[in-house]
Amino acid sequence: MTSLTLCCSRRAVAANAYVSINRRCIQTLQRRQQQQQQQQQQQQQQHCRRYSAAAAPKINANLGVLFGLSRMMSSTCQKLVKVEESRRFMIDCFKAVNVPEEHAKAQADLLVAADHRGHFSHGMNRLEMYINDLAINSTDGAAVPVVLKETPATAWVDGCNGLGAVVGNFCMDLAIKKAKNVGVGWVCAKGSNHYGMAGWYALRAMESGLVGMSMTNTSPLMAPTNAKEAALGTNPLSLGANGCGQDHFLLDMATTAVAVGKIEIQMRKDAALPDGWAQDPEGKVTNDAKLAFETGCLCPLGGTELTSGYKGYGLGAMVDILTGVMSGARYATHVRKWTHTGANSAADLGQVFIAVDPNSFAPQFEERMSDFNSILRSTKPTNPEKPVLLAGDKEQNNIKAVDQAGGIQYLENQLKTCAALAERLKVQPLRFI
Repeated sequence: MTSLTLCCSRRAVAANAYVSINRRCIQTLQRRQQQQQQQQQQQQQQHCRRYSAAAAPKINANLGVLFGLSRMMSSTCQKLVKVEESRRFMIDCFKAVNVPEEHAKAQADLLVAADHRGHFSHGMNRLEMYINDLAINSTDGAAVPVVLKETPATAWVDGCNGLGAVVGNFCMDLAIKKAKNVGVGWVCAKGSNHYGMAGWYALRAMESGLVGMSMTNTSPLMAPTNAKEAALGTNPLSLGANGCGQDHFLLDMATTAVAVGKIEIQMRKDAALPDGWAQDPEGKVTNDAKLAFETGCLCPLGGTELTSGYKGYGLGAMVDILTGVMSGARYATHVRKWTHTGANSAADLGQVFIAVDPNSFAPQFEERMSDFNSILRSTKPTNPEKPVLLAGDKEQNNIKAVDQAGGIQYLENQLKTCAALAERLKVQPLRFI
């Protein structure tokens, strides 16, 4: 054996011994950590049991500890609501304020679809506001839209102050019919109400093999660049297009940094806002969710002028022109304010619904669309654990997660709102799995 071989052999033995010793050390440390965690959990459980037994006569003196215990227990207990049960509850609520069953189902279908896809700001979170509008008759739950004027490719519709989903479904179905006949359908509506998740209507066109688009104006909530008061709405837009099989692209976005519902969700969580979402009364960016909600002044998409917020401002104005101005509805600051207690006047929102037959143009649209999607998804991520997603991918992941869990997990404050609604409307409360 050469000296080199012997040296290498000794190094190998030493290395193996080091690895073995190191492995044993790591295993020992892991066992100690597990034992410490188990001891901590046992101590916490014992503390909870002792506290629960002694807390009753000391509630006023121990509100802080009770609150902490409540948060700890709620974090370990998940209350799941089946998708169909969520839909049932919302239908019952709408029917309780005299909405016809068909219209109640249309609105509930849209709201539960938003929750199923993870858009909690546009799901059950909106139910109370709809109910309050219906209860004071600022929205007509029984209204049926009517066509005021039409050509083979276009139509002008009066929503007659009906529910947003009822007006939206009517208009997109009309756009789909026209697109199948002449290649494109463009329908403008006035006299509508909050129509929920914009992507719902693009999905409706996609189900018919078409490309779908939808936009709406809303109550003024966006501060134009360099302004400290709101003049435009969140004015969302959506575009949906099918690829091959189940593959698709589905964009659904506000033209503000976020939808106002996201501010409400942060309030329900008692959480701060990220920078660039909203302004305070002086026009400065705020992280206070309650102050932001009370001020009602969201930043445009992009934030301040320095970070190109004027682009979001421009997109919001574009949506208002195509919806409010073009349809004869209210627009900009002419749209009334909307609060959780309802509004004492009709919204008269403007909306547009567009359906396009892609086969009117280049062939093999679906194949080319899937190739387009794959190019974007396959770009190298900055973090290998966070792959590049396409518009609509996150929502599909949320749908799968809900289906695997067996139900939707709502925030505790949302469940309290639903419990209060059930008592107020005398309907069966939400049932949990």
